[in-house]
Amino acid sequence: MFGIVGYAAHLPAWRLDRSTITSTLGQGGGRGTRSVAGYDEDSTSLGVEAGRAALRSLGEGFEPNLLAFATTSPGYLDKTNATAVHAALRLDGSVAAFDSVGSARSGIAAAWMAQAVGGLAVLSDVRTGRPGSADEAGGGDGAVALAFGPDPIATPIGSASSTAEFIDRWRVPGESYSRQWEERFGEHAYVPVAAEAITAGLKSAEITMADVDHVVVTGLHARSVAAVTRSIGAEPQQLVDGLAATVGNTGAAHWGLMLAAALDVAEPGQRVLVAHLADGCDVWVLEVTDAITAYRQRSTKAAVRTVAEQAADPGRSVDYASFLTWRGMLDREPPRRPEPDRPASPPSLRGTSWKYGFVGAQDDSGFVHLPPGRVSVGTGSIDEMTPVPMADRRARIATFTVDRLAFSLAPPVVAAIVDFIDPDDPSGAATSGRMQIELTDCDPDTVAIGDLVEMTFRRLYTVDGIHNYFWKARPVQRID
Repeated sequence: MFGIVGYAAHLPAWRLDRSTITSTLGQGGGRGTRSVAGYDEDSTSLGVEAGRAALRSLGEGFEPNLLAFATTSPGYLDKTNATAVHAALRLDGSVAAFDSVGSARSGIAAAWMAQAVGGLAVLSDVRTGRPGSADEAGGGDGAVALAFGPDPIATPIGSASSTAEFIDRWRVPGESYSRQWEERFGEHAYVPVAAEAITAGLKSAEITMADVDHVVVTGLHARSVAAVTRSIGAEPQQLVDGLAATVGNTGAAHWGLMLAAALDVAEPGQRVLVAHLADGCDVWVLEVTDAITAYRQRSTKAAVRTVAEQAADPGRSVDYASFLTWRGMLDREPPRRPEPDRPASPPSLRGTSWKYGFVGAQDDSGFVHLPPGRVSVGTGSIDEMTPVPMADRRARIATFTVDRLAFSLAPPVVAAIVDFIDPDDPSGAATSGRMQIELTDCDPDTVAIGDLVEMTFRRLYTVDGIHNYFWKARPVQRID
């Protein structure tokens, strides 16, 4: 049986102060903040960032046998969303990519698929609700990636599921928010099935609750989660923080996010129990192995941030009007400029490695062409290029402009010329390619020439239902 060999979480840079909901609407809101996907982010782009971090922590030796993508907020129906994640992660064409979408339980299915064959499960969600609702304030946006294979850092030692059909939460296709039944009904339905599944999961692992070091209980029904947590006999020090005060509930990704938070601090030999309440209850019991010590060192070297580090980061504050605009609930007057053209499928297919994988072309002289070309500008040679992945290289801003007229849901647009740093030069002085690129997650008033940036996968815009995915640059979050 395969276990977890690597993982990583990704939280977007933006935060919404819940008190701004109350001050605007006179209701809803609350204390703390929630994570917010930017105007150029969706479940696919968040999933790519989590997957990139997980693969970076594992190094070049890991190649998943399958990619499973889970979300309740897919960018597409009919079309597979996992293929865009697959392309952005530059996985081999022989690696199958599947969606598991539509329900909060989808993340469990994706993890089980990946565990069965030694694959990569990417769980990602963008949560919202009616303006002023508890779902809006209590939701959160984020993603987590779990990689499975031999020689794991966490081995499954027990599991159980209990399934029940009842309607406590529902959303029909085309609606942007969920509807809920009265909360007492949900608690009445969930508590018995959760108790059954948790008892069976502990029994299958041949342990008791006292033998568990980290307990994760989560689900979209907050009252039921609280009731189950009280009833299972776990001590306060065993409970993993649900991140309600800083992140919110990230839906299909949340149990994975909390599991990642537990693995960030777990020691060899410790046990983690995960109980996820969604149309029943799924339980997973894992035991942390000695391999986690070396893995944690590699993750730190690869600049993979822990869940606690990302949750504690105040990020950038978004006002409530912008939040509603980004969610499509407030149709504001756009700039007086033509909207972008619809992305065309044929050129996107021809340029998949560039558009999604951000792969440039290097000629014999070492010059990197961005975008890739057939003819070397330096030597004149034709079709003698070497593909060069550039997504994980950092760059410095050579010059930039702040455009207040270009079309954007979050004006102004900051366009920059960046010089990529040659990874073979320890001083960071040598460059390996130059291109124009849009900046994101930045303050236009503080951008400066010489700033260090890193690449991030984003959704540039959507026209006629087609999402135009490409790469942008953002300020480096942590300098090694």
